[in-house]
Amino acid sequence: MSKSYVRHAAGRMFDNPVLEWGSKIHPATPFVVYGPLVVGLLAWGLTRHVTSPGVALAFFVVGYMAWQLMEYWLHRGFFHWEGNGPLTRRLYAIIHGYHHTYPDDGTRLVMPLGASVPLAVLIGGGLYLLHAGWWTLPFFCGLVTGYLAYDLIHYRVHHGGLPGAWGKGLRARHMAHHFHTPDKNFGISHMYLDVLFGTLRQRPARDGAVPPAGDAGGHHGQPTA
Repeated sequence: MSKSYVRHAAGRMFDNPVLEWGSKIHPATPFVVYGPLVVGLLAWGLTRHVTSPGVALAFFVVGYMAWQLMEYWLHRGFFHWEGNGPLTRRLYAIIHGYHHTYPDDGTRLVMPLGASVPLAVLIGGGLYLLHAGWWTLPFFCGLVTGYLAYDLIHYRVHHGGLPGAWGKGLRARHMAHHFHTPDKNFGISHMYLDVLFGTLRQRPARDGAVPPAGDAGGHHGQPTA
């Protein structure tokens, strides 16, 4: 894993201009695309009696929690896997390494549609094939809502912060993950799974602070995540 980062800057991910354009996304885009999808599916399922309000609520929550499990394990087990060859290291650089090198690039803080749409189609299609819409429909909607919460929280911990002690704690731990302990604090929208799996780094509040602006543009041997 690279041990350098560049503050308050952005870089190029692809030589191909189309791929480079597609790798960037406005942070509001996922909400514009998936928000109506979630509302529409839930409204359709309830008005057509595919599911009931109680069942929908229960499996919506289950889906939301399932996303948090996915978020944690994807971040810990896949996003931080570099492999042993140039191909896997290039894959790591595209999927997650760039974000660690340029943690302040606001155009790459949420998942681009080129990655999220195929994943949503794959998961949604697999659930549809179960022919059990009474639970798969609200489960899928909860999963997507969990993803939207993750995108929002991840953007805000990098740009603007989050209110309250909970928000400040999330930000401090995520900044510590970026700049001090890349092998800890894998939860982004939550902390409880880091507690459960022993990867929460408890540290003095000062250690969770973002490196000062004077580090901008510098490579100082700090760990990245």
